[in-house]
Amino acid sequence: MPTTATSLIAAARELSAAVDTLDFAPAASHVYNPLDYAWAPHEAYLARYGATPKRVVFLGMNPGPFGMAQCGVPFGEIALVRDWLGIEAAVGKPGYENPKKPVEGFACTRSEVSGRRLWSLFRERFGTAEAFATEHFVANWCPLAFFDQGRNLTPDKLPAAQVAPLNAACDAHLRRVVEILQPEWLIGVGGFAETRAHEALAGMNVRIGRILHPSPASPAANRDWAGTATRQLHELGVWR
Repeated sequence: MPTTATSLIAAARELSAAVDTLDFAPAASHVYNPLDYAWAPHEAYLARYGATPKRVVFLGMNPGPFGMAQCGVPFGEIALVRDWLGIEAAVGKPGYENPKKPVEGFACTRSEVSGRRLWSLFRERFGTAEAFATEHFVANWCPLAFFDQGRNLTPDKLPAAQVAPLNAACDAHLRRVVEILQPEWLIGVGGFAETRAHEALAGMNVRIGRILHPSPASPAANRDWAGTATRQLHELGVWR
């Protein structure tokens, strides 16, 4: 019988193949699929931290240019992925690389601020990645990073005609992740992820909530994001 981790790995391969068939031109000049060129660290993440069912799944939107786009791990601040999660593996190059957003893998020195804030909160609360992963898991709704030349594009900025097939593929994958991990809670990291969760998981036995997104573009997130997110999780009853 497939294990939880092998089921997640198979589902990720299916998602990667599905989104690779989609076309996002001319809105996006470059599209990165880290489930392809950064598969090795992504598979290692799923194998190590997706090996058991979870009580809580945190859901992000899509890879950041200096996070998962570099290292294949959701919200993947390089230092925390390497030093706290204990994951480091070879990363290749996307087929059509954006010279304004090069992929340097674990050699990337830029900080993914959202990932640093999110994983640092978990490190401070749980101490070890293994303790966090006893009941928690972090995923992204969409595996693709989109760019308009030097500008990062989030999925909500894509034309509606291009979003529909993306929604179908990513929603189906999210349902599969929930079937595999059987969480009590799905927590959207930001409003977009919460909205997609409500759409994708309608009728499924999972409670859905939201925490403030840790993006530095959000003034609220720049004022004690960790304290705000912790309070929101306590108010929901996710953390006690």
